[in-house]
Amino acid sequence: MAQQLILDTDIGSDVDDALALSVILGSPEVELKAVTTVYGDTDVRARLASRLVKLAGRAETGPVIIPGETETLSGRPVWWAGHEGKLFDDLAVEQIETGISAPDYLAQAVAEQPGQITILAIAPLTNIALALRRDPSFATNVRRIHMMAGDFRETGRTPEHNIKSDITAAKEVFQAGIPITVTGLDITTQLQLDAKAVAEVAASGPLGAALEKEIGQWWRFHGHEWNNPHDPIAALTLIEPALFSSRRTDVEISDEGVTLDRANPDGRTDVIATLDKPAVARAIVDRIMVNGVS
Repeated sequence: MAQQLILDTDIGSDVDDALALSVILGSPEVELKAVTTVYGDTDVRARLASRLVKLAGRAETGPVIIPGETETLSGRPVWWAGHEGKLFDDLAVEQIETGISAPDYLAQAVAEQPGQITILAIAPLTNIALALRRDPSFATNVRRIHMMAGDFRETGRTPEHNIKSDITAAKEVFQAGIPITVTGLDITTQLQLDAKAVAEVAASGPLGAALEKEIGQWWRFHGHEWNNPHDPIAALTLIEPALFSSRRTDVEISDEGVTLDRANPDGRTDVIATLDKPAVARAIVDRIMVNGVS
């Protein structure tokens, strides 16, 4: 049976969130139960996610989409690129679920199906930390959290965006004893999505064409014609784990947002250590292209 999955995302800024959502939608190994958004204008983020789900042909069977927390627990100001959702002028028509908060939904969903639901967290961890505050049993009810977060290089580690954006939330999540698989910048920066790969995606159908525009927008923002597919790589650690190796650790977050880890065979966190770069790069494109097959 397909694994039940909830995606927690700050989709709309870096294009990698949209790519990760598209990889998931093209992966029969997982059943996307819900998308929760976090950080900044979460309504815009949710409506963008809804639009991409529609373009993938999943409007009738797609996930519930719930806007989440707009501010950080740490009080750090939200970083906002300014282009979020701007490629669509009619996102207001998208239907999203506003009858429950994202943290409440997360806590409730895993409580109703303990040990059955995995969360892919590719954003600041505010929603996840608040779900823990609402129900501490969230830590044992959730099957596992796969996340894109941190930097686990041997030397020269830097505070990564998802961690430093809400250090308070990150500390609470890593201290909660949740089984976690974390993919850091040391892994995700090993791959680049280039023009050749984007051309393949663009030719695959309506979702691919929209992604090409989102990618181009991000490239213009950063000033180079490539991007690191951080979040799709983290998604693949769940979908195709054989493409990766990991090491078992304990992870702590410094007050500056640096991820610190020490080997512990009894630890609760698996840090991704290696990846099959050609296979991962191919899998990202292939799984997105599946959404263009009628």
